[in-house]
Amino acid sequence: MSAVLVKQIKKKAEDEGFILAGITTPDEPPHIATYEDWLDAGRHASMDYLAREDARARRADPHLILPEVQSILVLAFPYEPTLTPSSSPEGRGEPKGKIASYALTDDYHIFLKEKLQAIVSFIESKVGHEIPNRWYTDTGPILERDLAQRAGIGWIGKNTCLINPNVGSYFFLAEILLGIELPADQPFVSDHCGTCTRCIDACPTQAILPNRTLDSNLCISYLTIENKGEISEELRPQIGDLIFGCDICQQVCPWNGKVLQRSNVQTVERSIDPEQNLISELSLTPQEFNKKFKNNPVKRAKRRGYLRNVAVALGNVGNESAIPALEKALDDIEPLIRDHARWALNKIKGND
Repeated sequence: MSAVLVKQIKKKAEDEGFILAGITTPDEPPHIATYEDWLDAGRHASMDYLAREDARARRADPHLILPEVQSILVLAFPYEPTLTPSSSPEGRGEPKGKIASYALTDDYHIFLKEKLQAIVSFIESKVGHEIPNRWYTDTGPILERDLAQRAGIGWIGKNTCLINPNVGSYFFLAEILLGIELPADQPFVSDHCGTCTRCIDACPTQAILPNRTLDSNLCISYLTIENKGEISEELRPQIGDLIFGCDICQQVCPWNGKVLQRSNVQTVERSIDPEQNLISELSLTPQEFNKKFKNNPVKRAKRRGYLRNVAVALGNVGNESAIPALEKALDDIEPLIRDHARWALNKIKGND
């Protein structure tokens, strides 16, 4: 029955749009020591919630999340990549800023919730009773990539992303902790990164560390999303025209050439463009920002963080047409925006 049930569960996951599915045990994650060392070294930057004692304990033992857990279903849901960043047409002169591919659709926390709940309901219908369960999509204290590797759906690449040899790394991970025993899949034990260092070499801030971790203090995704304060002046030039997140280490990964084979995979429709007009973005009022990014991941940065990023990008692009917008931003209600707009102005005028 278990083997048949697993097959049915994976078919249901496929019907819900997941492109990978695997099952593993709730044993201690194999890289928990690496994670603890990463925390102790302060690589998590200001994300103090990661270092709380209760969070550390739960990541080491999923039973502290769901005492009845016997199996963990790990899933991957695809999103459309921006493989080759586009450029503004010649002559238009509009400075553009780039948003990471994953954030071009509605927030995945929203649309994956219904799919995970549907899978749980399906499993309960098959076994004929309710099952203790808990599901996450990067929202809970678990080591997602460790579980995914042990569930057989990929390996942890040098860029820290979970990579599958057939579909690359452009997908969200999700997990369902289940209070029933299911046969586990074989772990993905081979490493297909080899001697390649393209992601390490391409990272503008050299945030990728040798042990398949990264320093959040340097990571552009952290700096433009989770970081709620200022971006240090020495790092601002390396951010270039990225205004929310970063895809560089995925774009240069040879395994993401496999994404081209995903033409028959249905992804969630994009709700915003991958490139935004930096001048118009800098003028967004609080109301306009909330309306534009109502159900979008960009809202996580809040207006002050997003416009901080926009100001930095304008300084890096160096287009003098942005000067009036930046001068106006010097009167913004948010000190964070004012400070970064001042830096951008000085950079464009050559006063830095």
